[in-house]
Amino acid sequence: MIQKTNWKRGILLFALAATSLTGCVPVESTGTGTGTVGYGSIRYEDAVYSTDVRSVQFYAQSYNVGDVLAPPVVSLEQSSPLVLEFDRMTAPRGRAVVKFYHCNVNWQPSQLQPLQYVQDYNEFFINEVEPSAGTKVPYWHYRFQLPRVKLSGNYVMEVSEEGGNLLLSRRFVIFEEQVQVGLRPVATPGAGERYERQQLDFNIFYAQYPLVNPAQEIKVVMRQNHRWDNAKYFTRPTFIQEAQRRLEYQLFEPEQAFLGLSEFRPLDTRSERFSGLGVERRDNSTVPDRVYASVGRSRAREVYSSQPDANGKFIFGSREYGNAPLNADYQQVTFQLQAPEPAPGPVYVFGGLSDWQLQEPFRMTYDAEKQLYTGTVLLKQGYYNYYFALKEANGQADARYFEGSHFATENVYDVLVYYRPPGTRADLIIGYSTLQFNPQR
Repeated sequence: MIQKTNWKRGILLFALAATSLTGCVPVESTGTGTGTVGYGSIRYEDAVYSTDVRSVQFYAQSYNVGDVLAPPVVSLEQSSPLVLEFDRMTAPRGRAVVKFYHCNVNWQPSQLQPLQYVQDYNEFFINEVEPSAGTKVPYWHYRFQLPRVKLSGNYVMEVSEEGGNLLLSRRFVIFEEQVQVGLRPVATPGAGERYERQQLDFNIFYAQYPLVNPAQEIKVVMRQNHRWDNAKYFTRPTFIQEAQRRLEYQLFEPEQAFLGLSEFRPLDTRSERFSGLGVERRDNSTVPDRVYASVGRSRAREVYSSQPDANGKFIFGSREYGNAPLNADYQQVTFQLQAPEPAPGPVYVFGGLSDWQLQEPFRMTYDAEKQLYTGTVLLKQGYYNYYFALKEANGQADARYFEGSHFATENVYDVLVYYRPPGTRADLIIGYSTLQFNPQR
């Protein structure tokens, strides 16, 4: 699987180690991702349906080492299996059951039957369940390694209790390397946009793969930092070079490029004794512990500032006790944002920690006397990245309002190439490529 470059992770891990003991939410639905325990219909997106499910991680495992920064994207050979981990805050009442759904490019169920894409009966039990150890807030930790599937494409994993009580759902991607994708950063059209947006043109080379009617049957999705909420869909190539067996995609509209935004704000709560990066203070006398993030301010008019980040993702950890899955405790984390006046809409903490959705638990309230937004949420000890985002009238998240946007920001982009062969009933993924935009050195 193509993943982030090793040097990028090295920079991030070095920065975390160096700072951890120093002072101190589109195309997709914006549903809350939360709800009461109960029966319901699955949404074909990353979602949590039960209020006692927390800290969901879904990543690729490489050489028996879990890389939680790696997206749930693997090749059909699946030499790097996918791993799901999550916590429940109440004692399990029944076994957890996993099912898979094959989806088309638009994340609607394909017409395939389960036996066409899974190796066995489409029902798997999560057997690795352990209680936390020595934590103020007790919880039960679940871990599940996904079995191999038969076909490439979009998949949704559903986790429920035995009997049908939905817990969570997660998207993942299985791809084949049948075509090659060449990505190329280019300047964005428009004088004002080129300093805020990031654009990639790309070509698809299919010399060894017999595409039939590629102008109609090829669909392409481009993502920024492995997000689905602002993914861009391309239904037709700009040019078809049949003699060279190449599809060209040249983007002429600014809306086809991504906002670069800014580097993410950090929060490191892994130590119970010291205030980590992005932590103003902490109070260990309460149950759970209380952590106060450093007061943030709008960066909309600031110049670009370079700093290592995890591109909006998070890593759990405990500096004192190790073994994060069972020893990392839960803490009440209060986020703070200084604002001289209220924003023209609700404000949220936004990022991988909120499933890239505007979730109600991450909504902030404004104190006019203090000119301060605050919001408190229960989070497991770890290193987090986040933005402050404004909810627009159409329900979408606007991170630029508080974070600004810069061409120079480091981001990771990936491209997925979908194809429906003649006579078939599902979209396959026949190509995948990734590129780091403005790599930090």
